[in-house]
Amino acid sequence: MILGERLRTVREQKELSQGDIEKRSGLLRCYISRVENGHTVPAVETLEKLARALEVPMYELLYEGEEPPKAQVTGGKAGQKLWGAAGKDARYLRKLQQCLSRMSDEDRNLLLFTVAKMGKTKRRERSQ
Repeated sequence: MILGERLRTVREQKELSQGDIEKRSGLLRCYISRVENGHTVPAVETLEKLARALEVPMYELLYEGEEPPKAQVTGGKAGQKLWGAAGKDARYLRKLQQCLSRMSDEDRNLLLFTVAKMGKTKRRERSQ
């Protein structure tokens, strides 16, 4: 099922109109219609607004199963918390995500390129 169909299905199950979603999310009704009809693909931030307006977790808009998907955790040892999962690290990670989402694609690509170069330099220094 594509995202637009899923949004419409969830909205109709909750017996909400596009106007109701407009009031709850601050998004224009015509935009909501364009998303539901597959003419527009919303950004992640917009998906968050739609999920809040529909009062569902965001995964529900992207996932078709009845149960939440099982977390696919990679790395780390059993029982070990992942960095950024809670507390101060989680707040930092959330702030970083917000900053990155506001950057232009060009600036974000430059930042990622720089970080990748720095990582390669560190690896070379360690191997010598």
